[in-house]
Amino acid sequence: MALIHEICHMESKKIVMIGGPGTGKTSVIRAIEDEGYTCFHEISRDVTAQAQKEGIEQLFLKEPLLFSEMLMNGRVQQYIDAETIDEEYIFFDRGIPDVTAYMDYKETPYPERFTITNETYKYDLIFYFPVWKDIYKQDNERYESYEEALEIHEFLRKTYKGLGYNLIMVPKTGVSERVEFILSHIKGL
Repeated sequence: MALIHEICHMESKKIVMIGGPGTGKTSVIRAIEDEGYTCFHEISRDVTAQAQKEGIEQLFLKEPLLFSEMLMNGRVQQYIDAETIDEEYIFFDRGIPDVTAYMDYKETPYPERFTITNETYKYDLIFYFPVWKDIYKQDNERYESYEEALEIHEFLRKTYKGLGYNLIMVPKTGVSERVEFILSHIKGL
């Protein structure tokens, strides 16, 4: 019986959306989810909001390693959870390597296990969203300026390319056009 389950269980394709803050990733992920796809959402806002409830306004700025540990653990758990889902495509709003990209951006040292984790959990396709001034907005959890968002974008690209990923740039268009672009690229993976 277990053999039959293994034969029937398809290996899901793991697709990650990356980009600096305020690039429209979350709107696109929600729209993809509305199309019926399984999506794992960004967890940094949840971690930040929880810290704010505990009186720490910006955990990433105050304790970057603790914040990054929490993100790394949460994103690894999302990856592990995705392994149990029997669907052809699974989407992630940010991937595990985003953690080290942000740490590099902040020039904050991190343990070697972060790098090993990046190399252990692999994704099938990476879409990156370029920084787009027309839609960029700061808020309570997004403290970065537009210029900082541009820098973060470059660290993300460098990190993922350094891990051997090919990046597909999502055009600066409306949400529905971006969704159509992404879905047309995943067919035949």
